[in-house]
Amino acid sequence: MTFRRSISSLILLAAGAALLSSCGLRRHKYDNPITKNTDQPDKVLFDKAIHDIEHSRYEVARLTLQTLINTYDSSEYLAKAKLAIADSWFREGGSHGLAQAEAEYKDFELFYPNMPESAEAQERVCDIHYKQMEKADRDPLHAIRAEDECRQLLMQYPNSKFAPETEQKLRNIQEVLAQHEYATAVFYHHKGSFPAAANRFLGLADQYPLFSQTDEALWLMADSYNRMGDRFEDKAAAAYTRIVKDYPLSDHADEAKEKLEAMKRPVPQADPVAYARMKYEQENHTSTKLITRVLDPFKKSPNTNMAAKSGSPTMTAQRPTIPASVPQAPGVGTGVGSDVTLQNVSDSKELDNRPDARLNPPGGAPSAGGAPAAAAGTRPATDQTAKPAEPASTQQPFATNHPLKPNKKQKKSKKAAPQAQPETQPADSGTAPPATPPASPTAQTTQPQK
Repeated sequence: MTFRRSISSLILLAAGAALLSSCGLRRHKYDNPITKNTDQPDKVLFDKAIHDIEHSRYEVARLTLQTLINTYDSSEYLAKAKLAIADSWFREGGSHGLAQAEAEYKDFELFYPNMPESAEAQERVCDIHYKQMEKADRDPLHAIRAEDECRQLLMQYPNSKFAPETEQKLRNIQEVLAQHEYATAVFYHHKGSFPAAANRFLGLADQYPLFSQTDEALWLMADSYNRMGDRFEDKAAAAYTRIVKDYPLSDHADEAKEKLEAMKRPVPQADPVAYARMKYEQENHTSTKLITRVLDPFKKSPNTNMAAKSGSPTMTAQRPTIPASVPQAPGVGTGVGSDVTLQNVSDSKELDNRPDARLNPPGGAPSAGGAPAAAAGTRPATDQTAKPAEPASTQQPFATNHPLKPNKKQKKSKKAAPQAQPETQPADSGTAPPATPPASPTAQTTQPQK
């Protein structure tokens, strides 16, 4: 009975704490308060807004801060007020609140780039997407955005106090992105699409060398090259060499050495820096608890316990690569020029003096002037004279699926026009009648009615 009562009391205390927190009665201390003790009206407004933020009255706090910004446009607390608005959205949470917080933090960095709080604003933007990051088998949108924002913080504020924590976040993010790429490459490998699998494994090993399964990716990449044929033996040997040199404590290190000896390739020595890094990772590995493994399938956020704890994360964005089985175009990577060249025109008169290639297209197609161009490889006829182009007035109209019907006025004019009688030649004449040109369709007349 005593145990049951204690459990019931704990449940009631937890429910009461949650109720107090939701009602705004529990205080969550603000991170950046102003400790200056003064009774200035703008300072009074700022303190009131911070008090509301700490008690989860975010809408009231934002109205107070907006009043401060609009009323005291030259206040010394103007930047702090704008940052507090972004913090209120960040604390409120939710998809809408986080989106508003990101916009406010970006505006703060734009207006106050030299303030120390700009690094904090960028860290919050990174944290916004880091908290929304999903597992490796789901949409990697927030993981990619978090990688970009954390990389920007390390590049723009390298001496900030948030840099060490952000660097570890970046390792965790790249672990999730590498898992996503690794799952795709393994799918291609099991399916039998070895060129696609080798290309994915190569991009993974080059982009994320700190990934916990990079040695396994290199091993499967070498296997994919071996299955593609003998002409990819050099690439397979390069993958085995990277395993032996950069991942000396890998489970495939000894097998990779045997493969290189069978190929009669030199076996490299292990890199001491890589050996020390892998040794440190093994000694500081974070084990996953049993309750975490049980609840992991039901969680949205990924498990980053396998992420690296040391080493510099990659600071460049991933670029897609071309599979080795795709032939390269002539002149790509060989120093041989192609048939397309570029040249700067110094004299603009050359554009007017040189003939336009569009006027003489190949294959005898008609040019812009209407005359057909001579076909390549044929001699123009010299015994026939070119016929003049037919006037535009005598050309037949284009064909159409819906011919126009003559109206009543055209029908009356057609009936009223007299029909021309053909001239007859006397029978005793010995000369042939002169040839009459055929009447055009428009010159046809009808017999006048009596």
